Amino acid sequence: MRCAHCYLDAGQLCNGAANELTTAEVQDILDKIAGRDWGTMVVLTGGEPLLRKDLEAIISHGAQKGLAMVVGTNGMALTERRVTSLKQAGVLGVGISLDSLDEARHDYFRGLSGGWQRTMAGIENCRSHDLSFQLHFSITEDNADELPDMIEFARACGARVLNTFFLVCTGRGESMSDISPLKYERVLSQIIAAQKKNTDLIIRARCAPHFKRIAHQQNPDSMLNRISGMEADGCIAGTHYCRITPQGGVTACPYIPDEAGNIRQSDFLEIWDHAPDFERLRAPELGGKCGMCEYSQLCGGCRARPVAAGRDLMDEDPFCVYAPQGGKVISPLAELDTADVCWSDEAEQRLGRIPFFVRRLVKKRAEAYVAEIGESVVTPDHLATLSARRFGGNGPKIPGYAKGDIRENSQGNHP
Repeated sequence: MRCAHCYLDAGQLCNGAANELTTAEVQDILDKIAGRDWGTMVVLTGGEPLLRKDLEAIISHGAQKGLAMVVGTNGMALTERRVTSLKQAGVLGVGISLDSLDEARHDYFRGLSGGWQRTMAGIENCRSHDLSFQLHFSITEDNADELPDMIEFARACGARVLNTFFLVCTGRGESMSDISPLKYERVLSQIIAAQKKNTDLIIRARCAPHFKRIAHQQNPDSMLNRISGMEADGCIAGTHYCRITPQGGVTACPYIPDEAGNIRQSDFLEIWDHAPDFERLRAPELGGKCGMCEYSQLCGGCRARPVAAGRDLMDEDPFCVYAPQGGKVISPLAELDTADVCWSDEAEQRLGRIPFFVRRLVKKRAEAYVAEIGESVVTPDHLATLSARRFGGNGPKIPGYAKGDIRENSQGNHP
């Protein structure tokens, strides 16, 4: 494929680039990550990761180390045989890109005739072979009106999640016309409303920290809406997340091209812990209207967008239409807000069986929910209620997490 929005500006096909990371190099990175935080989620994406013949070997190595291995793909190569081999390797699930329910529109956007049909076949193969999958929908001016239909399709085909992505014009996408800021705002409001109505499907806005501000504006009394976006549902670049390029470069997110280092010259964890841009992202000093905004700690804006516009990492997000009102900065949910909330023994045990990479957010959401309804003890019933809101009562099937505990780790920030 030659996707119009590709941040890599990928041009290689079957063999990739000559200097891509080897199997051994990727496995060495996985060893380092697992040594720091057992249970971390690792997303293998591209380009197109299913073109790598060693993909199953990489997945198997990571899964055996206790990492949550997932694959982001265009779905075209998800044959029955490949779905079976991915499951046998220990993949947690796959994310499949689908940019329109209109075949011609999807194929035009992806640059390949017949791609839509093959992607649809891949979705069906995942469904029929019980491989957990989610859909990735990149929203543009041309397809934004498809959101309601895409939600219905995601529910009908058995997807666990619909992730909506908003383009940042980098790589090949540098020449694309982005969605307008006003439509961006409207679509985020639609997503919030849709999630309230669709309890059997997770509908998320990705790379859209404004979501936090809009949710709080709609319901400022909800403690859930005061959880900082840096906790996992806003911008987590450089705080809980980074990218490693096919050649070993480390960046804060896929849309930020500036490399903080390269794992072939420096230790990955040394880069993660001490790269100057990562340190700036963990203690941001925002400029422009982002720095003056009362939502600076809940939202903080997209840090890739000012960089794409040729400005500094901490400059204001040029895509935000909100005008700061000059009020007091809204503090994210602090420990004091839930200081009186404790956990029953059974709820604590259930929390210990939740994958490490989401446990911190689940804990914070549960405590906020219990405090919000005027209670003081988190129970299994509360966890079931929150799970039903997110999964319709059918929690995700997570290999390796059904039994036993996940080891805690207290070291710093988590990749």
